Amino acid sequence: MASLPGGTVTFLFTDIEGSTRLLQELGDQYGDVVRDHRLIVREHFGANGGSEVDTQGDAFFYSFPRSRDAVAGAVAAQRALAEHSWPDGAEVRVRMGLHTGEPSVGEEGYLGLDVVRAARICSAGHGGQILLSETTRALLGNDLPEGVAVVDLGEQNLKDVQHERIYQLALDDGPGSFPPLKSQPAKSSSDALAERIERSVEEMVERSIKGSLSGKAPPNTLRLTVIGLVELLLVVVAIIAIIWLIKLAF
Repeated sequence: MASLPGGTVTFLFTDIEGSTRLLQELGDQYGDVVRDHRLIVREHFGANGGSEVDTQGDAFFYSFPRSRDAVAGAVAAQRALAEHSWPDGAEVRVRMGLHTGEPSVGEEGYLGLDVVRAARICSAGHGGQILLSETTRALLGNDLPEGVAVVDLGEQNLKDVQHERIYQLALDDGPGSFPPLKSQPAKSSSDALAERIERSVEEMVERSIKGSLSGKAPPNTLRLTVIGLVELLLVVVAIIAIIWLIKLAF
């Protein structure tokens, strides 16, 4: 593997949205899509100082020494992809996600959660969309390519990653809007409470069953357990209702 930039680097992940559908629609011509996509991505990422870390199928993993270069490469590639003539007029849309960190560099490449974070940000997006982490957005400042604005998409819950504030690069010649990000819903206080009580109920039932099987439980253990479960469930419903009413009040 070629020498990769260390220190503070910006990761850029990409992949083609709906690649399986395109393969079904285009058949053998899908190979031309992948070839042209790779040529465009490598040309514009490389021209802006990017280093290719890995590629698999229609996905790329690049690193850049500077966040502004990563953004410039992403914007240039998106514009070139949008202008390209694809086989049979196919709509080929690529999603991109960027995150800046200070990962370790091992013999096999980059190591650390920063890599995972960048990949999850990319996965949350849609074809034609460029997403930035809060760290990358802060380092970028106002140094934006021409015709590009930053849109705050708010805090998101990404798979395997704690809360991350996500920003989108809006291109004046790109799509006007995108569907909501593919993030995971945040858990409310009532959700957490319900989960905790559910675990307690499961543990209670398990203890009761074990006691019955061992012959050590008194005859009325099961009846008392059922009554206790009913009472506990009523308490849970009441607590959730109270929390819901409080939220409505505010």
